[in-house]
Amino acid sequence: MARRSRVDEVVDGLFDDIVARRLVADQALPSENDLGERFDVSRVTVREAVKVLQTRGIVRVESGRGSFVQPLARWTSLSAVLAATSADGDSSAAEQLIELRRIFETGAAALAAQRAQPHEVEAIAADLETMRTAHAAVDLVSFVAADLSFHDRILAASRNPFLTVMFAPLTEVLSERRAQTSRVRVIQQNALIEHAHVLDALRGGDPETARRAMDQHMQQTLDDLREYVLPHDE
Repeated sequence: MARRSRVDEVVDGLFDDIVARRLVADQALPSENDLGERFDVSRVTVREAVKVLQTRGIVRVESGRGSFVQPLARWTSLSAVLAATSADGDSSAAEQLIELRRIFETGAAALAAQRAQPHEVEAIAADLETMRTAHAAVDLVSFVAADLSFHDRILAASRNPFLTVMFAPLTEVLSERRAQTSRVRVIQQNALIEHAHVLDALRGGDPETARRAMDQHMQQTLDDLREYVLPHDE
């Protein structure tokens, strides 16, 4: 494993403070001297760490005033946004993640229906069969892995590299979310039904049918999240 640099240590420490809301939006970061003492690093190292956070949109530097935490909506690093919203536990973030998936995956399904090769469709079908086997065996790990693979193969079959590259940062958080939601047996059952509809649409080769099938799958995912996972108002 590569050793973290001192700059990385400062970046991670400040990011943890922001995620934990020890530093909030528009609040100034501690001075370079204070940060240097805290992390036992030079002011040059502190400046480099602040530059890293600045390139990710997490902080802004105002000449003559200092460095300030940016509101979450202005961050430019998807992985940072995912880390912050996941740690926060905000239920709206879980719903927003499905909204994002809906935008990406409905289009990917439509493209895959047009562009997927027969062997790719059969690999997607094999993932669905693995999900069925895992569901019957109460094997959560295998179910989640096959579920993720099913969707990854559709993205790949879209033949659009921008989709796969832009979706890649979501992989870790999606794996965690799937493990959480798929513990509910009825959610697994619904997922099997919706995945079968998506597969049928891909086999049919009609992009609009595939788009609608994936859209319905995303809606079912959202409905299940609200019904079985997110807390309900008393």
